[in-house]
Amino acid sequence: MCRNIRTLYNFEPPATDDEIRAAALQYVRKISGFNKPSQANEAAFYAAVDAVAAASRELLAALQTNAPPKDREVEAAKAKARAAERFGRL
Repeated sequence: MCRNIRTLYNFEPPATDDEIRAAALQYVRKISGFNKPSQANEAAFYAAVDAVAAASRELLAALQTNAPPKDREVEAAKAKARAAERFGRL
Protein backbone atom coordinates (compact mmCIF):
# COMPACT_ATOMS: atom_id res chain seq x y z
CA MET A 1 0.00 0.00 0.00
CA CYS A 2 1.13 3.53 -0.66
CA ARG A 3 2.79 4.97 2.43
CA ASN A 4 0.97 8.28 2.00
CA ILE A 5 -2.46 6.70 2.36
CA ARG A 6 -3.43 6.70 6.03
CA THR A 7 -6.08 4.72 7.83
CA LEU A 8 -9.23 6.82 8.02
CA TYR A 9 -11.55 4.51 9.93
CA ASN A 10 -12.48 4.68 13.62
CA PHE A 11 -10.96 8.04 14.50
CA GLU A 12 -12.42 10.81 16.60
CA PRO A 13 -13.18 13.17 14.96
CA PRO A 14 -14.13 11.15 11.87
CA ALA A 15 -12.29 11.55 8.58
CA THR A 16 -13.20 14.67 6.65
CA ASP A 17 -14.16 14.78 2.97
CA ASP A 18 -10.79 16.43 2.27
CA GLU A 19 -8.93 13.52 3.92
CA ILE A 20 -10.98 10.97 1.98
CA ARG A 21 -10.38 12.80 -1.30
CA ALA A 22 -6.63 13.08 -0.58
CA ALA A 23 -6.46 9.32 0.02
CA ALA A 24 -8.41 8.69 -3.20
CA LEU A 25 -6.04 10.98 -5.12
CA GLN A 26 -2.99 9.12 -3.75
CA TYR A 27 -4.55 5.79 -4.70
CA VAL A 28 -5.32 6.87 -8.27
CA ARG A 29 -1.84 8.39 -8.62
CA LYS A 30 -0.31 5.12 -7.45
CA ILE A 31 -2.25 2.82 -9.77
CA SER A 32 -2.10 5.12 -12.81
CA GLY A 33 1.54 6.06 -12.43
CA PHE A 34 0.65 9.73 -12.99
CA ASN A 35 1.45 12.41 -10.47
CA LYS A 36 -0.36 14.87 -12.72
CA PRO A 37 -2.23 13.51 -15.74
CA SER A 38 -1.87 14.88 -19.25
CA GLN A 39 -4.75 16.87 -20.71
CA ALA A 40 -5.81 13.78 -22.65
CA ASN A 41 -6.12 11.75 -19.43
CA GLU A 42 -7.24 14.47 -17.04
CA ALA A 43 -11.01 13.77 -17.24
CA ALA A 44 -10.58 10.03 -16.70
CA PHE A 45 -8.08 10.60 -13.88
CA TYR A 46 -10.31 12.96 -11.90
CA ALA A 47 -13.41 10.83 -12.58
CA ALA A 48 -11.51 7.93 -11.01
CA VAL A 49 -10.58 10.09 -8.01
CA ASP A 50 -14.26 11.01 -7.55
CA ALA A 51 -15.34 7.36 -7.84
CA VAL A 52 -12.73 6.12 -5.35
CA ALA A 53 -13.62 8.91 -2.91
CA ALA A 54 -17.33 8.04 -3.15
CA ALA A 55 -16.64 4.33 -2.62
CA SER A 56 -14.40 5.18 0.33
CA ARG A 57 -17.12 7.35 1.93
CA GLU A 58 -19.62 4.51 1.53
CA LEU A 59 -17.20 2.01 3.03
CA LEU A 60 -16.37 4.20 6.03
CA ALA A 61 -20.09 4.80 6.67
CA ALA A 62 -20.92 1.08 6.51
CA LEU A 63 -18.11 -0.25 8.73
CA GLN A 64 -18.92 -1.16 12.33
CA THR A 65 -16.69 -1.78 15.33
CA ASN A 66 -16.92 -2.25 19.07
CA ALA A 67 -13.48 -0.72 19.57
CA PRO A 68 -13.31 2.79 20.97
CA PRO A 69 -12.36 5.51 18.47
CA LYS A 70 -8.65 6.26 18.16
CA ASP A 71 -7.27 9.67 19.00
CA ARG A 72 -5.45 11.27 16.06
CA GLU A 73 -2.83 12.98 18.23
CA VAL A 74 -2.00 9.78 20.12
CA GLU A 75 -1.71 7.79 16.89
CA ALA A 76 0.51 10.51 15.34
CA ALA A 77 2.79 10.40 18.40
CA LYS A 78 3.04 6.60 18.13
CA ALA A 79 3.93 6.86 14.42
CA LYS A 80 6.57 9.49 15.16
CA ALA A 81 8.09 7.26 17.87
CA ARG A 82 8.17 4.28 15.46
CA ALA A 83 9.86 6.43 12.81
CA ALA A 84 12.44 7.71 15.31
CA GLU A 85 13.22 4.14 16.35
CA ARG A 86 13.39 2.94 12.76
CA PHE A 87 15.41 5.81 11.32
CA GLY A 88 17.20 7.02 14.46
CA ARG A 89 16.05 10.62 14.20
CA LEU A 90 13.02 12.95 14.16
